[in-house]
Amino acid sequence: MATAADLLTALDPEQRQVAEALRGPVRVLAGAGTGKTRAITHRIAYGVATGVYAPTEVLAVTFTTRAAGEMRGRLRTLGAGPVQARTFHSAALRQLRYFWAGVYGTELPTLIESKIGLLATAARRQRLSADQALLRDLASEIEWAKVSNVHPDDYPAVAAQRGRSVTGHDHDTVGRVFGSYEEVKRGQGRMDMEDVLLLTAGMLAEDERVAAQVRRQYKWFVVDEFQDVSPIQSALLDLWLGGRDELCVVGDPAQTIYSFAGANAAYLRDFPARHPGTTSIELVRNYRSTPEVVAAANTLLGGSASAGVELRAQRPSGPPVSYTPRPDEVAEAEAVAAQILRLRDAGRSLGEVAILFRINAQSEAFEEALAARGLPYVVRGAARFFDRPEVREAVTRLRGAARSGEAAADTTDGDWVEVVRAILAGMGWSAEAPTTRGQTRDRWESWQALVDQATQFAADAGRAGEAADLNTFVDHLDRRAAEQHAPVADGVTLATFHAAKGLEWDSVFLCGLQDGTLPITYADTPTAVEEERRLLYVGMTRARLDLALSWALSRNPGGRGSRKPSRFLDPLLPDEARASRDRPRTRKVANCRECGRPLATGQELKRGRCTDCPASYDEELFERLREWRRDRAGEESVPAFVVFTDATLQLIAEHKPRTPEALLRINGIGRSKLERYGEDVLTVVG
Repeated sequence: MATAADLLTALDPEQRQVAEALRGPVRVLAGAGTGKTRAITHRIAYGVATGVYAPTEVLAVTFTTRAAGEMRGRLRTLGAGPVQARTFHSAALRQLRYFWAGVYGTELPTLIESKIGLLATAARRQRLSADQALLRDLASEIEWAKVSNVHPDDYPAVAAQRGRSVTGHDHDTVGRVFGSYEEVKRGQGRMDMEDVLLLTAGMLAEDERVAAQVRRQYKWFVVDEFQDVSPIQSALLDLWLGGRDELCVVGDPAQTIYSFAGANAAYLRDFPARHPGTTSIELVRNYRSTPEVVAAANTLLGGSASAGVELRAQRPSGPPVSYTPRPDEVAEAEAVAAQILRLRDAGRSLGEVAILFRINAQSEAFEEALAARGLPYVVRGAARFFDRPEVREAVTRLRGAARSGEAAADTTDGDWVEVVRAILAGMGWSAEAPTTRGQTRDRWESWQALVDQATQFAADAGRAGEAADLNTFVDHLDRRAAEQHAPVADGVTLATFHAAKGLEWDSVFLCGLQDGTLPITYADTPTAVEEERRLLYVGMTRARLDLALSWALSRNPGGRGSRKPSRFLDPLLPDEARASRDRPRTRKVANCRECGRPLATGQELKRGRCTDCPASYDEELFERLREWRRDRAGEESVPAFVVFTDATLQLIAEHKPRTPEALLRINGIGRSKLERYGEDVLTVVG
């Protein structure tokens, strides 16, 4: 077992200050990657080792079961195993189960796993038609109201004041459903997770004997991630303390990204004002990231309302942070997947690579690009794109329409795309995005991704001079779904910025960083925009070695390149790139792939080069490849461009690869296509 002196020698000067500050109140402002868990677990262990703390009288509180488990493991290693490390909900539920019957003489209400069933009943009582997405959005809004101590009767006024909304429904309606939900829940003898906190707080406030017993049990408190504390959690903590100040809180205001769910960083910022005599310590030594990553993260927040501690890098220098515009979202995904393939070939474990983005629907393009190269991946915090309920249902409806003849086989030239839009409109899709966050918005984004795929599929067919219809599009979706569901071993992580918090990887790609996506369109107040900035900061500080930021100038290939990089990138971009944000953009012009001049005629557009420019690729080989592709597409009953696009065939004819490894380096060829067509292509080239 480590001695008290050993516990201190393992820490840097600031961490040692934390460990030695055994008497409260203490506030630790811990920047990303500065070893806050190390500091607070050593503080607890040092207090136990020196006899200041009795281990059974310490309660360490955090927000996730994963974090609580990690804390317990570290405390055991440091000789402080009996210390309790729990989430707020776990600690409160334990107290409720112990005291409830004795205080109230009844059984504790049954804890529900989900609000959805009770909410559906409540909505029907209010004559409100609610699908699953709306029910989930209502559940989220009720959770916010309850952790913010907002009563159903007060909800309409408070929600209006704070800019809350549930898509398509006014505040009065949401308030009535909220009230009805509470009635249904009480009538069935149930409680939800928010009730666990509310009932515990009520019990401690009403029964001084219970409160005194809890305070005798726990005399020393440590709360991690204090920037995420909600009003009800703060009130419960005050009741646990009972006027005492033996409290250490740890957090980072710059990582406040859950305000929409009730988190309030003011409890951390204003802690010294609420607790006179506070010892305040800053952890600034970043052990996670290279100086290049740390400098970029500091610059992002510098001078903003979100600025916190300024990090100081402790690792050796690494590669520069990259900032790259891409023509469209498909090109962005292809480029990132190609970079990851090179990292893997250079020895990087795919488990140490992550692609992060703002919303779940952005994952699909990256799923496709990774699958095409045989790179395994896992989607964190959400289902894979084709596993999402709204996507499964949409594909089923599209397949039914195609097989039943609802969309005639001769609806070519993109007419069938209107059928896709109509079918999705029948499910709730519209051309305009919902103006609020939540499941309704997430579902719309998934449907919009399917509309975009249909549009792109029709455009690819048109460029290849081939016909496409709803049947071939559904087959295309089925193929993509099949290829993206290979078993995952050591895979690339795909996650939103929110889902990535608390995690880290060697190589991180932050994608889709264009205005309108980050900050997202519904962030329409200065406060909301600052939270979007902090989301980007969280994403940047996940990287240990490599950090690449990118954005797409248009949504689809061939689209107008009118998007601008996120305004948050202004202080990070080179001068020329920063100035380009404010230049008016014109419609994308197709240029000659040989000399770069604009293409004028349809024939030039088809060839991709000027009439008088010699091709850089072997045109005879290109024609042989096209002939092979036509025959192979006929055998498989698919459009020729589904086998390979003209652009990919031109690259093959230019580079003349002689080995499977060389073929893999061609843009548009991944593992699956290599396995399916590689031998034939190498034969044609040879």
